[in-house]
Amino acid sequence: MTDRVYPSAKTNGTATATAAATNGTAAVNPPQFPPTKSQLYNPVTRHPYRPNPAIHARHNHRRCSCRRCFCLCCFWSILIFLIIILLAAIVGAAFYVLYRPHRPAFSVSSLKLSQFNLTTTPADDSTRLTTKLNLTISSKNPNKKITFYYNPITINLFSGQVLLANGSFSNFTSAPNDVNIIHSTLGMISQLLDADSVTALKSDLKRKNGLPMKIEMETKVRVKLENLKSKRIGIKITCDGIHGLVPKDKNPAVATTSKAKCKVDLQIKIWKFNF
Repeated sequence: MTDRVYPSAKTNGTATATAAATNGTAAVNPPQFPPTKSQLYNPVTRHPYRPNPAIHARHNHRRCSCRRCFCLCCFWSILIFLIIILLAAIVGAAFYVLYRPHRPAFSVSSLKLSQFNLTTTPADDSTRLTTKLNLTISSKNPNKKITFYYNPITINLFSGQVLLANGSFSNFTSAPNDVNIIHSTLGMISQLLDADSVTALKSDLKRKNGLPMKIEMETKVRVKLENLKSKRIGIKITCDGIHGLVPKDKNPAVATTSKAKCKVDLQIKIWKFNF
């Protein structure tokens, strides 16, 4: 008996594929993973895939528009700020030309010491100061169209850092081109001094030209210009260059005020800070 050999399906498939290739039919190769660049196709058009340049152009356009808006905002902000400064400068110059505003002027007319006693207690070696002075100050308004309204004034008299006397003066009004005279009695009753203050006072009392003294006054003032009134502004008046001798017996000693000069400073408060 003769044995027959039957070809397997694999052999038949290979033969069929070989025959198809021989007959001009292209064989379909399975896809390769990962696909190469030449195998990337658009699923719709069946053309090779290329990135859409419109997306990148859109992003670049957004970035340019944002930068442009930012630059325009900065430009207009700076321009408006400069215009405001220019207008303020013009208004300030016009105001100064029309009204010529000046600060009030103060001067010390006289200062008389009627009492000045340093008393030391041997029991505790403490030193106390008792003083009494009569002060006269003149206040002048050099403006022609501006009126000053003063609050009560606090007055302190110092020698170096030592407080010699204090007092006050009531509120008053200073009209344009007006001169006001301020009379005040200053004093200190049995004020306890520390050792450094006593040493400084005794050293200053030995000077030939007398005890150097300084007057400090603080108040608030309101300014009126025609029908306009400002808020109350703090001012500080400092008068330096005063020298006085200690009175003897019951005769008051007149201090030298010919070289005294007074300076007026504005005290502007912003939050908790004074300028």
